[in-house]
Amino acid sequence: MEPLFTYKCTTCGKSFEKDEVLYLCPECSRNQEPGRPLEGVLEAIFDFRKLTMKFDPADTDLECLMPIEKKYRPVLPVGHTPLFKAGRLADSLGMKDLWIKNDGQNPSGSLKDRASFMVTAQALKLGYDRVVTASTGNAASSLAAVCASAGLSAIIFVPASAPRAKLVQVMIHGARLVPVNGTYDQAFSLSMEYTEKFKGLNRNTAFNPLTIEGKKTVAFEIFRQLGKVPDAIVVPVGDGVILAAVHKGFKDLTGIGLTDKLPRLIAVQAESSAAVHHLFTTGEFKASPNPSTVADSISVSVPSNAWWAKRALEESKGLSIMVSDRQILRAQAELASMTGVFAEPAASAGLAGLKELIFNGKLDPASSLVLLVTGHGLKDVDTAEQGLDFPDPVEPETKSLEALI
Repeated sequence: MEPLFTYKCTTCGKSFEKDEVLYLCPECSRNQEPGRPLEGVLEAIFDFRKLTMKFDPADTDLECLMPIEKKYRPVLPVGHTPLFKAGRLADSLGMKDLWIKNDGQNPSGSLKDRASFMVTAQALKLGYDRVVTASTGNAASSLAAVCASAGLSAIIFVPASAPRAKLVQVMIHGARLVPVNGTYDQAFSLSMEYTEKFKGLNRNTAFNPLTIEGKKTVAFEIFRQLGKVPDAIVVPVGDGVILAAVHKGFKDLTGIGLTDKLPRLIAVQAESSAAVHHLFTTGEFKASPNPSTVADSISVSVPSNAWWAKRALEESKGLSIMVSDRQILRAQAELASMTGVFAEPAASAGLAGLKELIFNGKLDPASSLVLLVTGHGLKDVDTAEQGLDFPDPVEPETKSLEALI
């Protein structure tokens, strides 16, 4: 069945047919100012009236809410990652119902495979031979893997400072890696210029609305796996797309009639990269001048999807919080030692924020809560190593065992 949706500009509210525009609202994007979040980000609005007439509640993949038909999608399996109850961690926090959604189990090790999967399907449907993106590392390795499975070229701009493990992932999958001596925001600008001059489909987060449509599938899975809408979901936040996508996913579930509840969203940002937090708490946008943090995946000066992220927090009656690098590294070790989940620093920020909110009495410890782990720790082993003291080797003798007692 042909997907039943139109695009709506999140800035001016104008509607567009789904084949009328690929990226931003043509009118609002003309007003884009340097150093500001994207204007004219598009939201896919599904025709729920028509869909509910044909909807099968047993459809666990919710195909009717997908913007690209299954026949165009890459063969690489993406999504369907585990959700499990974190009993030991919950006990340590005094919580009753804590769950972990481990999206580090996606093929390239991060939730961003969901966006790359949908954009690559879009490229296959529209006949593009290459996909372009800017990334701090996860979207880069994700796009490289998914394009490899689909036989498409990937052109990827990354800050030269991105973790080497992520760059290895990009190159081993055969993508064209373009390291940039600058920030993520500068890599973003360069990738946009490349797309304009040399064509290709652009995957940049929020700029291409299907990045949000791909990432929203994590909300569908949480709902199906948990059997209900949790009271709250903790989301590490950089550019704000995952936060908006989780909210969009649950809004689509309400639209199709599967639930009438939205989860409370909790946004966690690194202290030096907290523009979304400041926008939500003060109502004014201020870029993060020096986004230097161990959590590279959420390190951004100007979050592209800040306006929609703010709206998602407001509509869900959510919270936002900043955490330090020290808190993030402690949470990374705690998450691994108490749940068996080795998360990269950015994905560990969620636990750091959760601990702070519980300590300050801002969350009900009896509520059902999902901690969204967005990326695997093997993507940045060097950072994790900073907090470890490796033991000295012992002699291969029986008496060496006595020292271990």
